[in-house]
Amino acid sequence: MSEGSRGNSLAFGQVVIGPPGSGKTTYCHAMRDFLGRLGRAVAVVNLDPANEALPCPCALDIAELVTLPDVMASLGLGPNGGLIYCMEYLEANADWLRDKLQGLRGHYVLFDCPGQVELYTHHESLKNVFGQLAKWNFRLAAVHLVDSHYCTDPGKFISVLLTSLSTMLHVELPHVNVLSKMDLIEQYGKLAFNLDYYTEVLDLSYLVDHLASDPFFRNFRRLNEKLVEVIEDYSLVSFVPLNVQDKQSMRQVMQAVDKANGYSFGEQEHRSLEALMSAAVGADFHFSSTLAVQEKYVQSQDKAVEEEVMDL
Repeated sequence: MSEGSRGNSLAFGQVVIGPPGSGKTTYCHAMRDFLGRLGRAVAVVNLDPANEALPCPCALDIAELVTLPDVMASLGLGPNGGLIYCMEYLEANADWLRDKLQGLRGHYVLFDCPGQVELYTHHESLKNVFGQLAKWNFRLAAVHLVDSHYCTDPGKFISVLLTSLSTMLHVELPHVNVLSKMDLIEQYGKLAFNLDYYTEVLDLSYLVDHLASDPFFRNFRRLNEKLVEVIEDYSLVSFVPLNVQDKQSMRQVMQAVDKANGYSFGEQEHRSLEALMSAAVGADFHFSSTLAVQEKYVQSQDKAVEEEVMDL
């Protein structure tokens, strides 16, 4: 990929980021399969040097360059320091990445990134790698995954909003925030508000009031109000809900990302998408839409209320 060839072709893709356990690797492989069924040539690139148990082979693995266990053993670093070193090493060896990616031209690339939050909120190396990819004519969108169970705890949800906002401002890429594992949200507990309150990040003063009902958080009401003001003043954070087993949910995320990075699919992919969605009523289609989760959740609440009334 020479300097002269950079302007000849565009490559599109996603950098998949987020905290540990948010489902980044699962998302990458599910999205690869989904886009592959639409006829899109997709390649997964593993940029996580700590990811040793990949569920499927990747087109490119950072382990060919550096691994976290080797860094920890040779330099005496812990997991966090080791990951930072690995990203600095990747930045210093950007030519290696450029040469490896040259063989993936013509593919839509999914970059599976590490799960250390500091790498996206204030450390520069991974941000600089993304900047290099842009210079190589990659048109990328950052897909920031957040586990949906944080919605069940108002304090944690405010923290997630702040982390998402910091990531958006630091990474400086078109950004799509995703609430992952929506099919499991009912297992985490009851939501204080409807699901769209969390995805659209509506009036957060209600969250502050809800927190104030807890004796511990009541002492920090003023702090929470100021944190909420910061989030609302930027007015940047919203979420797309995701269940990787639900084709409609995958489609919504795909369309949000395609809009963010400027990808425009052709007529053939449009026909493939229509065929895929028309077949979504089969046995493998678990939810017609994310609203099905919310409707089921509300119905279970209503049923519980009715049972309590009958007991009275």
